[in-house]
Amino acid sequence: MTTQSAETDDRGRRCVLRARGLSKVYRAGEVEVHALRGVDLSLYAGELIVLLGASGSGKSTLLNILGGLDTPSSGKVFFLERDITALDDAELTQYRREHVGFVFQFYNLIPSLTALENVALVTEIASDPMPPEEALQLVGLGERMHHFPAQLSGGEQQRVAIARAIAKRPSLLLCDEPTGALDSPTGVLVLEAIERIHEELGTTTALITHNSAIASMADRVLTMRDGLIHQESRNLKRRRARELSW
Repeated sequence: MTTQSAETDDRGRRCVLRARGLSKVYRAGEVEVHALRGVDLSLYAGELIVLLGASGSGKSTLLNILGGLDTPSSGKVFFLERDITALDDAELTQYRREHVGFVFQFYNLIPSLTALENVALVTEIASDPMPPEEALQLVGLGERMHHFPAQLSGGEQQRVAIARAIAKRPSLLLCDEPTGALDSPTGVLVLEAIERIHEELGTTTALITHNSAIASMADRVLTMRDGLIHQESRNLKRRRARELSW
């Protein structure tokens, strides 16, 4: 039997995550909402993709299923050769803990803990973590690690959240509107942190946004509409995050 990890892209990079026929239907009484309508998607080792689309297009639902936070109504997701849609709750928790780092629009930091302590919470349960100090240095917050969230700007708090996500050395970094609550200059600083993590650690990164200006920093851009991937394009040359504005 052919394993899912045997697939490669045109650069010879192996397929890390493969989704086929993903559908998701939410029901509220007699009303059905089709968030995903048969999505096929492959993510390859070390690439950075942007999922672009308006609110309600299915981006977050797709990311949550890929990350093991939600399950599809139908379809399958393979992480390497493992079918994660067949996992039970305990196995999904292990998958998220060992392989996936999440960054959301809202930072979800614990107010009573310093930046260092917020990151250390994750390293305590990871199997092969980097030192939390190193993670904060990677996102440019080495001098702010002993500050509490209330003492940090919005952009700095988001960078703490990124440090927390990558401190466990995840195979996948999944970012859901990481700049959605930030102005352009602050958002660029956050994107620079994600860019640096992607390049230095080689983490496969998927970033979802409604902001088309961000798409030019990706290897591939997948545009979603009405629960489907409507268009796929490649950037022959990626723009640096510092070159972006909106």
